Amino acid sequence: MQESQVLVSQEAAVRTLTLNRPAALNSFTTAMLLELRAAFDAAAADPGVRCVMVTGAGRGFCAGQDLSDPAIKPDLAPGASPKDIGNLLDDYYIPLALRVRSMPIPVIAAVNGVAAGAGANFALGCDLVLAGESASFIQAFSKIGLVPDCGGSWLLPRLVGRAQALALTMLGDKLPALEAQAMGLIYRCVPDAELATQAQALAQRLAAMPVAALALTRQAVDSAMQMDWPAALAQEAVLQRRLGAAHDYQEGASAFLQKRKPSFSDR
Repeated sequence: MQESQVLVSQEAAVRTLTLNRPAALNSFTTAMLLELRAAFDAAAADPGVRCVMVTGAGRGFCAGQDLSDPAIKPDLAPGASPKDIGNLLDDYYIPLALRVRSMPIPVIAAVNGVAAGAGANFALGCDLVLAGESASFIQAFSKIGLVPDCGGSWLLPRLVGRAQALALTMLGDKLPALEAQAMGLIYRCVPDAELATQAQALAQRLAAMPVAALALTRQAVDSAMQMDWPAALAQEAVLQRRLGAAHDYQEGASAFLQKRKPSFSDR
């Protein structure tokens, strides 16, 4: 039986999804993309999961799309029609990217080694990104005549501004994790030996927080980038009204007033 291309494990309320094609630097295949989306769906539906962490097996996080996958591999036979790569995005990448950003719980990426192409943008689409000091991010699309996908064209200018986004995507240079942190592309760069421990600690910290409010915080930030000031203020009122009637606000406020540790349970 073929080994799963996405390994699933759990520690307390943290579900870890490990991309599992280490010999190919965990490059995406259509089978892996389907497994990954199904794993996110399962985590979203499981009330015992309060945070998802994604990482890679072996020495890399994800080298992007596997160009030998039949969905994208060019047919070099004379007169052969080119592959419609848009179908690959429509059927696999767009549903995955939308699933990550609509999760009812926080999602973090623990980037070990290279994150290239769609692998880089998949990681950057998570809520918080930790990377080992030997990790790197590469917008490799220009090297094969393509544009950034998996949300890269939306994410990069919002994370680092237009000038840096165009430099990263047009030149396709390797960006070391420490530089990625310095320019605000990722949350934090940590020593390689501490990546797994620090990522798990961060995930457990998030899992103990009011995760429904964290998910709506993501929604508020993403939506506000498309709004003017009055619309963003109005959105805040809508979300606060919703959260103010929920258990976690009542629990958090009561715990604060009673000087005790809160126990959050909304999801």
